[in-house]
Amino acid sequence: MATFNPSTTRRWTPVQLASAAVGAVFLLVGVLGFIPGITTDYDMLEFAGHESHAKLLGVFQVSVLHNLVHVVFGLAGLAASRTISAARGFLIGGGVIYLILWIFGLVIDKTDDINFVPLNTADDWLHFVLGVGMIALGVLLPRLRTANTTLR
Repeated sequence: MATFNPSTTRRWTPVQLASAAVGAVFLLVGVLGFIPGITTDYDMLEFAGHESHAKLLGVFQVSVLHNLVHVVFGLAGLAASRTISAARGFLIGGGVIYLILWIFGLVIDKTDDINFVPLNTADDWLHFVLGVGMIALGVLLPRLRTANTTLR
């Protein structure tokens, strides 16, 4: 039987918890993108490209590639949560990536082959919110360990 030993309990900082939470949400979103019903028009799911008319929650255009990117991004966030510097790097770097995707989505022709992920207007604005939110979490959360954020 395992016993609780406070001296070996790993204490997580808020930025590590944020990285893990963001990673878990991305992983969940990636998996949900493969579930018919949660993803509408699932029979129109393509591997990549703007021809995929499947939509997560009936709003966000997805493809197999789009879902896989979310899964990989989620796993990266979970892995990054192991250290403070990696967690901050994931949140800030990931936020920058999402702001770049936001700008990309605003300037491309959504019906062009360059829209290979695919993106729609709802994706664009979600990317903006994610980018700003992730950067804010990575910059603003304190690095101090707190006693009430322990995991075994």
